[in-house]
Order: sequence, then structure tokens, then C-alpha cells
Amino acid sequence: MVKRQAYQPILITDASHSQDDQLTSRQKRYVLMMGVRVACVIVGAVLVGVQAPLLWLWLPMVALGMVLIPWLAVLLANDRPPKEQHRLANRFQPRHRDETPPMSLTADERPHRIIDAEP
Repeated sequence: MVKRQAYQPILITDASHSQDDQLTSRQKRYVLMMGVRVACVIVGAVLVGVQAPLLWLWLPMVALGMVLIPWLAVLLANDRPPKEQHRLANRFQPRHRDETPPMSLTADERPHRIIDAEP
């Protein structure tokens, strides 16, 4: 007798976000990061304009933000959620020693399906 697997319903909370939702999320993140970059440019200009104390400390930090933030923004905007496991991934996993691979069975030993036209 063949044991049937119990029906496992798919929960909506397990569903992945749609492509449009993912794109919108990435676009918002990109715009936010570029807004921070603009803020770095403005803060740098204001610091230079008012000759702020410790200018030698603040300017490299602002410049680093202006250089790194666009690079990170592009990386994060192009980032996607990880893909599900490939359907062939299980075929390449090592087997136990006592388990025989299906192709090593003879034609008579392999399970086969019989299609009968008569009921």
C-alpha cells in the first residue's frame, strides 16, 4: 500500500513578494540613499563655508559618504531576494552507501508504470 503524504496547504505568509513590490522597495531604498548623499554634499558645503572647527575630521567623513553611498545604493538597488533552491539541486547531493542509485537497477527491478486502456 502506498502511503500518501498529508496535504500541506500553502500559507499566504509564506508567499514571496511580487516583482513589482520588490522593485518598488528597491527604488525607495535607492532614493533614500541618494537623499543621504545629497545631505552629505550640503553638509560638506556648509562646513567649508562657515570654516567649522575640526574641518579636517568632518570633510573626509562627508567625502567618504559621498563616494561610498552611490556605490552601495546601486548594489542594494540591484539586489534581489535569494532564489529558491533549484529543482535539480537534490540530484547532486551525495547518497548513503547502502542506497543504490536508480540507474544501477536493471530494467526489471526499476519501478515502472503500466497504462491499461481497459477499466
